[in-house]
Amino acid sequence: MIPNAVSDDQTEPNRRRPSKFVRFAMRPMTKVLNPSIRKLAGRRHFNMAARIYHVGRRSGHEYVTPATARLNGQHFWVSLTFGPDSDWCRNVLAAGECTIRWRGEDYHAVRPLIVDRSVALSQAGKAFKRTEKAIMKAIGITQFLRLDVDQAA
Repeated sequence: MIPNAVSDDQTEPNRRRPSKFVRFAMRPMTKVLNPSIRKLAGRRHFNMAARIYHVGRRSGHEYVTPATARLNGQHFWVSLTFGPDSDWCRNVLAAGECTIRWRGEDYHAVRPLIVDRSVALSQAGKAFKRTEKAIMKAIGITQFLRLDVDQAA
């Protein structure tokens, strides 16, 4: 069972592996492209990706991971392309917080919650464009990480 998870029927979803396309096509590309995307992610005019700053749950080291994220109201919605078992997601869940740099601004994000795509896209409103939603569905993204923006920060 995944901690802090909600599906469209409000029960915990099963652990889901990334789609075959993600596992066999995107994962190898990520190892090549992430260094470049990491440099651009979170910048004011680069809306494709945010920077997720998180701390390793065992090592205590600080890490930066680029990810597709959108802000809608007081929530960040981060697509879990590689599923909830990716190291960065597990680190954020364990810590209960992270910092997200999006559109050139840093946000302290707390209370991570894994939600199914249907829940995320209905609650995120128009944060994701129609084409982005279609691409996420096509490549098999089934879960998102919802984080609350910490108003005290």
